[in-house]
Amino acid sequence: MTESTLIDAGGSAAGAGALLSILRDGRPRTRAELAQLTGWARSTLSLRLDALMHQRLVAPTDDAIHSGGRPATTFTFNQSARVVLAADLGVTHARLAVTDLATIPLAERSAEMPIDRGPEPVLTWLIETFRELLGECGRSLADVCGIGVGLPGPVEHGTGTPVNPPIMPGWDRFVVPQWLSARLGVPVLVDNDVNIMALGEYWAVRSQVQHMIFVKVGTGVGCGIISEGRIHRGAQGAAGDIGHIRVPSFEEVVCRCGNIGCLEAVAGGGALAARLREAGEDASVSRDVVDLVRAGNVQAVQAVRQAGREIGMVLAWVVNFFNPSLIVVGGDIAEAGEHLLAGVREVIYSRSLPLATQHLGILASELGDRAGVTGAAVMVIEHVLAPDVVDQAVTA
Repeated sequence: MTESTLIDAGGSAAGAGALLSILRDGRPRTRAELAQLTGWARSTLSLRLDALMHQRLVAPTDDAIHSGGRPATTFTFNQSARVVLAADLGVTHARLAVTDLATIPLAERSAEMPIDRGPEPVLTWLIETFRELLGECGRSLADVCGIGVGLPGPVEHGTGTPVNPPIMPGWDRFVVPQWLSARLGVPVLVDNDVNIMALGEYWAVRSQVQHMIFVKVGTGVGCGIISEGRIHRGAQGAAGDIGHIRVPSFEEVVCRCGNIGCLEAVAGGGALAARLREAGEDASVSRDVVDLVRAGNVQAVQAVRQAGREIGMVLAWVVNFFNPSLIVVGGDIAEAGEHLLAGVREVIYSRSLPLATQHLGILASELGDRAGVTGAAVMVIEHVLAPDVVDQAVTA
């Protein structure tokens, strides 16, 4: 969004939040420049600028602009004013981070943490780890503006509550935001893990793309949708759940959701590990599959490439329906390199409409396993720094 659009959308009533939206690009500006951009009187601008400085969201820079007279002070967004706690919880693995207001990590940790231990054990570990990370970077809970959490299952967006997650026993309807907020005293936002991965990838490296699909191929398979620069969640937050689309010719494969032939049960990392294990290979989880591929194991390479074809078959339908300009593939199995992408490209380009694939890019995630925590941080930042939320904070 351009500066002029921000001002036109909010006008002089937009207040301090609209002013902060301008300064969040990191470019220092003088009072005169800000007055010109907003159209506000100098007194109005000073009032709102002072309110933002009181909240430490804006700070004067060390460099003044000299134009022959008195040096003009410049002001910029203070990205270190607050910190964000971000968590990407997978089926077997978790990554946590403390970031500043520009998603730059200040402390980070990755650990094995099976989601099937249940909500209270996992979230208790989450709180303890967050406290340790805050200590590592010299910050406290008083500096935290919010917590973002990604979960590996369907999440009702309006409430942040997991609903009938097939691989998360004990989590159904567990009130994650309220449970965490009651113990840490800050706002908590929760979303599906692939949505936050899509958001992180888009925000950090793909913001020029308006229509993008992020496909996570880990233990399961999921899809995050960016439409016109925004996450598309659907009516209840279930958009993009391609892992439970039925793949033809796999009627004998039973999925954890109870249906048969689901893409996840055919091409997910858990399914690949089980198939290789039956063939005598040492594979328990999706990361073991990647290790076998990197070691040159022929069976693993063939399995991953075929998984790419099955995923490509489902994505070909999605491409014809949604017409994205970019498909980004991430998750554990994507770390196997071009083998997965080759299978995906092979089927999509052969089965989708020529117009839909004319300028379609299919690439690996640039953020890799950091996409989730980046997106979780972005989710919080975009919420707490939204103009109306900032206006309420400075007024209070």
